Amino acid sequence: MMIEDPLPSYRFIVTLDPADAHLPPAQAALLPLVPNGSFQEARGLGGDLEITAYPEGGANSYAHQLPLRHTWSRISLKRGVVREMGLWWWYQQGLSNSLGARRDGAIILLTPVGTPAVAWCFFGGLAAKWTGPELNAGQSAVAVETLEIAHEGLQQIYLSPPLTS
Repeated sequence: MMIEDPLPSYRFIVTLDPADAHLPPAQAALLPLVPNGSFQEARGLGGDLEITAYPEGGANSYAHQLPLRHTWSRISLKRGVVREMGLWWWYQQGLSNSLGARRDGAIILLTPVGTPAVAWCFFGGLAAKWTGPELNAGQSAVAVETLEIAHEGLQQIYLSPPLTS
C-alpha cells in the first residue's frame, strides 16, 4: 500500500449555497458548484467538545471525564477586497433577516492538479462578522477583508479516492 503525501493547503475554493435565493430548481442546483470567491485564507474548520470532570467517591486516582456540549468554531475567510458585493450583501441581509440569511456551503481542498480532494461542508451558516481592510498610506499591500461564518454543523467529505498501489 502506497502512503499518499499530505495535500498542500494553498489550493482551495469556497462555495455558498444561497438557500434563500428564489431561482428555478435547475439553476439553484448549479449555484453550489460555482466558487463564490477566491480566498487567500480559510480558518476555523473545527469544533470543541466541552468536558467536565466528575469525581467518584472511592476512586481517588482519577475523575470521570463526561461530555457536556459541543460547539463549532466560526469559519473565517480572508480575501483581497474585490468589486463584487455578494459577501457584503449576505452580511447586510443577516442584520435584518437572520432566518432568511442562512446558507450552506463548503470549503473544498484541491489536489496539486486542481481536482477536488476533500470538502468541509457547513450547514445553516450566518455571516456573523465582517471586517473591512486596514488602510495604511505608508505601505503597499493588498486591502484584505474578513468574513466570519457562524454555523450549525460541519461535515468532512472525501471527494477523491486515496492513492493505492
